[in-house]
Amino acid sequence: MSNARYEQGQLRKEAETQLARSRMHLVQSQPGEDLLHELLHELQVHQIELEMQNEELRQSHISLEESRDRYVDLFEFAPICYLSLTGDAMVSEINLTGCILLDVERKQLINRRFSKFFAPKDRDRWHRLFMNMMEQTNFEKQSFDSAMQRADGSLFYAHFNCLRRELVDAQPVLRIVLFDISERKLAEAKLRIAATVFESQEGMLVADANGVITCVNASFTNITGYSAEEVIGKNPHILSSGRHDKYFFTVMWDTIKRTGSWKGEIWNKRKNGAIYPEYLCITAVKDLDGVLQNYVATLTDITMSRKAAEEIQHLAYYDPLTRLPNRRLLMDRLPLAMASSSRTGKRGALLFLDLDNFKTLNDTLGHSSGDSLLKQTALRIEACLREGDTVARLGGDEFIVMLENLSDRPLEAAQQTEIVGKKILGALEQPFQLNAYDYRITISIGATLFSAHQSSIDELLKQADIAMYQAKKSGRNLQRFFDPQMQSSINARAKLEEELHAAIKAGQFKLYYQIQVNGEGTAVGAEALIRWLHPQLGLTPPACFISLAEETGLIVPIGNWVIDVACGQLKAWARNELTQGLTLSVNVSAKQFHQTDFVAQVHSAVERHAINPMLLKLEPTESVLLENIEETVATMNALKAIGIKFALDDFGTGFSSLQYLKKLPLNQLKIDQSFVKDLATDGSDQAMVRTIIAMAHSLNLEVIAEGVETEEQRFLLQSNGCNHFQGYLFGRPIPIAEFEVLLNKT
Repeated sequence: MSNARYEQGQLRKEAETQLARSRMHLVQSQPGEDLLHELLHELQVHQIELEMQNEELRQSHISLEESRDRYVDLFEFAPICYLSLTGDAMVSEINLTGCILLDVERKQLINRRFSKFFAPKDRDRWHRLFMNMMEQTNFEKQSFDSAMQRADGSLFYAHFNCLRRELVDAQPVLRIVLFDISERKLAEAKLRIAATVFESQEGMLVADANGVITCVNASFTNITGYSAEEVIGKNPHILSSGRHDKYFFTVMWDTIKRTGSWKGEIWNKRKNGAIYPEYLCITAVKDLDGVLQNYVATLTDITMSRKAAEEIQHLAYYDPLTRLPNRRLLMDRLPLAMASSSRTGKRGALLFLDLDNFKTLNDTLGHSSGDSLLKQTALRIEACLREGDTVARLGGDEFIVMLENLSDRPLEAAQQTEIVGKKILGALEQPFQLNAYDYRITISIGATLFSAHQSSIDELLKQADIAMYQAKKSGRNLQRFFDPQMQSSINARAKLEEELHAAIKAGQFKLYYQIQVNGEGTAVGAEALIRWLHPQLGLTPPACFISLAEETGLIVPIGNWVIDVACGQLKAWARNELTQGLTLSVNVSAKQFHQTDFVAQVHSAVERHAINPMLLKLEPTESVLLENIEETVATMNALKAIGIKFALDDFGTGFSSLQYLKKLPLNQLKIDQSFVKDLATDGSDQAMVRTIIAMAHSLNLEVIAEGVETEEQRFLLQSNGCNHFQGYLFGRPIPIAEFEVLLNKT
């Protein structure tokens, strides 16, 4: 029976006893009526008090029952295990949570030895702890962690809080609170692993969602030179090398936002300013709701690995002696060059180079001298090539040169190849320093052209090799082409170059003159056009030799000769009233115009012949003038200062803009004959001619059309505002005597 029920029963007995006594007193005393009423009232009051006390006791009983139920619920369903052990370590009570945790029914746990639930490795420790707690007299709480074992054999970690108590009968009992800490242990293990990883050889950096550095490891400091205190609170941009543009980082962060990570090689900067390569991996860390929390970056200094990779690459693809590409790298580049040729239509060439009598050098001076010669030879060959060309050492004294982006026309490509070969031959003719002695060598060169994939790589190498042996058979220190026809063309070109040199010395050039007229047909001047009176070929037009003269530089002495003769002719005309007002136009080549002494050459010719400089008109082309606009303007202004006039030749065929034309001190624009030829039938040519004339007028320039052959062409030009003409309609280029006869007829 509960205490509440006991108290309620006692109160009821006392009330009944008091009521019985009151009645007994009434009977014995035979009281009066007033006393009787008073006693009855008193009894009623006691009865009411008893009923109120009874109700209070009943409510207390209900509250106690509810409290007991709450206690039971809290005990049974608490999220941690409660249990009690007897003095001999038997389970005397345990809550439902404990039963679930140990995976055993309660009836199988009561009076069972609790040590059975400890992992074997911790049982001895438990026995010692239990005996110590049962013997203590201060009743202090003891806490410890231990590995536990469920009934099915699975393990978990638990934290114990233990307190020794004594029951009413002085029997000791151990109260235990136990809860599963497996997840905490796992988290701690992960943290230890993470801490170990964080302090690994890789640099690590943690930044918040705004990109502000919050943490770095020791390896980060070792790699970058920055301590944690120097970078925490700052943006990782402090490491930027400046080698990557804005687009690089835009792509990086777009990738991180899209995929959650980015990895790749990047150039960063150390605290001391040194720029180094590193492998960087950035990972975005989000919470369970997908909200960005941090960025974690790992960085590895790959300076040494990159150097090692480069060294391995160099050993695999480069000759260790000369540091030139080897056969393997050449074999990799050739297909790419052939593919490029296929796309662009440009031709390429292979030159097979072999030192003459190299074995004799090795036998007489030794291999160290031979190695020194090969290294010096490699440097000289490289110096003769353009950027993008390749020179490789095949082995021994054999080299291969690969030229790319040559002309799409076979003959021009062969000429370009020959020029390179000549440069190499000339460079290797100079003496070499070997053991403090001058040593001279010669070299034989075999060349072959390639276009797209017309020949296999092996065939090309074989062709160049055959051509090289042809060069050796022909006397060494020579270049030969594999294609006999091509070689014949090259030979013809070489012969022509020799003849040009001879022509300059022998004075085989003559000037022809083509009349220029105004709108009334009156002669206003002439254009001086060069002709070559070849001893065997006869009269040779400039188209047959001017391009070669440009390539070889002979155009400079030829151009100077033309200006000198033109000035002499103007001097002769000045003595004749009929011709003293005529202007004389002279074409100027690019190479001649950009000579540093060009202004001095012209000035000297003008003064030497004492002519009126305003009658000399120089005709550079658009391409000549626009090569270096500032230099061009300076040269033209210097000549204009002494009175020289300028006509822009072949106007409309280049890429002039009004902005450039405004800067040039021009006097006249010359409409190219390509626009005049079909002027009567081609609407596009008509529109172009109108535009050129309008542009010339807007710039206050005269305009002259060349190549006028019909009256219809002249009429269309004149009707659109062009009042100066040159062409077969008025006269062909002719010698000076015939030209002066023509003047008398106009």
